[in-house]
Amino acid sequence: MDPAMREYTFHEVKGPPELQYSMGGSVCAFLTVMVLCMSLHGSTADESYSGGDSDEAPMDKSEKVALYSAIRGFVGDWWNGSDLYPDPCGWTPIQGVSCDLFNGQWSVTSLNIGPVHDNSLVCSENPLFTPHMFHLKHLKSISFFSCFVKPAQTLPSDIYWDQFPGSLESVEFRSNPGLTGGIPGSFGRLLNLQSLVILENGLDGVLPTSLGSLSGLKRLVLSGNRFTGTIPDCLGAMPDLLILDVSGNSLSGPLPPSIGDLISLLKLDLSNNMLQGKLPSELGKLKSLTLLDMRNNQFSGGLAESFQGMELLEELVLSGNPLGGKLDAIEWKNLKSLTVLDLTATGMSGEIPRTFSQLKKIRFLGLSNNSLSGYLPQKLESLPCLSSLYINGNNLTGKIKFSPGFYSRMGRRFGAWDNPNLCYPIDELGPTNFPYRVRPCGQQEEEEREMLWDSIPRGKLLDSGYGGARGDFHFLHPLGFSSNGVDGIHPGNFWLDVMLLSVVLNNIL
Repeated sequence: MDPAMREYTFHEVKGPPELQYSMGGSVCAFLTVMVLCMSLHGSTADESYSGGDSDEAPMDKSEKVALYSAIRGFVGDWWNGSDLYPDPCGWTPIQGVSCDLFNGQWSVTSLNIGPVHDNSLVCSENPLFTPHMFHLKHLKSISFFSCFVKPAQTLPSDIYWDQFPGSLESVEFRSNPGLTGGIPGSFGRLLNLQSLVILENGLDGVLPTSLGSLSGLKRLVLSGNRFTGTIPDCLGAMPDLLILDVSGNSLSGPLPPSIGDLISLLKLDLSNNMLQGKLPSELGKLKSLTLLDMRNNQFSGGLAESFQGMELLEELVLSGNPLGGKLDAIEWKNLKSLTVLDLTATGMSGEIPRTFSQLKKIRFLGLSNNSLSGYLPQKLESLPCLSSLYINGNNLTGKIKFSPGFYSRMGRRFGAWDNPNLCYPIDELGPTNFPYRVRPCGQQEEEEREMLWDSIPRGKLLDSGYGGARGDFHFLHPLGFSSNGVDGIHPGNFWLDVMLLSVVLNNIL
């Protein structure tokens, strides 16, 4: 349904109040100075309009009517521009409105509504789109920030957006939770559009396939809305696109192979959706990509081997996907620009590749909450830029062989807890430099021995008269228990010795 449209009566402003007084001596003096200045410059009014002093150029009356009426629709009827002189593009311009000269007259080229600056135009409680905005014939950029808060306002229908001439290059709607409905299909007919940002609004529905017609688009940000359905295959028909961000929606289905046709892409953010299926090998064609964020989806099928061809990739975030597979599916040494690698909770198994030590620019390495096994490569300590390493929640084993300086540098940004068979050498580290919530080596074995000793029914054995009142058993010494003076095994209690040994072995096995 189209939004309500309304007309406004425009009252032309004659000038600021301070000029509206009777003609006295000071006014005559002012006019005399003005005439003298004009004669000194040797220019006429017509000459200034055609390229002279742009501050004296007029604004076409229809342009002024359209601008004032559009602004009143957003900010309220109280606004009439009475403090502007001689017009919105003159000496006292409107914050958020930019102008340029066309055929010697001012025209609006940019309209920004919302509390960006202290003196910005702020929307009323019930802002409205009026038809007048679409009559600004030289408009290149429109932006609405935190304007539509109360539900539910919809974007104007196709019939209005089709009125825009080919001048429009940028459309932005940011933080408008009351803005609902879908993206007008006519957006795909704004053929000179270079930036379309619809960020954190209340828009829903499927992504229109007409967006694929915007072949000159360089930035497409649709994050933080309620869009559903699949990512249209036609989005691959944007060879100049630099940024594609559709994160924070409810998009589902597989990622279309045509995504690999976005050969100019620098940033691709698909995070926090419900996308699924195997990662397409065509992603490897994005040779210019620096950011790939696909966290919190349902992708599966392991890591795409084609990732290793992205030599310029700086941030690879795949956490929260049931990918499965092993880390060594990729030659990590080829990703020499990588600074962030987050594979948290991706179902990875196998060992941590030693080639991780060749990621010389890596700052963040997240491998927690997987099924990784084997030893922790000591060479990870030598990574010069590493500031965060998380390997907690795995099945790693053995001794952590990092130096005290590593723990001092990393602090709590090194997470290795919840690896039951991982320990650190307490005798090699100081009292303060040790991994958080990781047990010292040897502690587990001692605890197991104490539990085993406590589980043996020593009271019954003591009643048999074997071993004396102290219950000391020399034959348990090889099993880790101390001997306190009983030499050998009493021949008269051979079967009792066998039974005791059986109890101990059962507890061990």
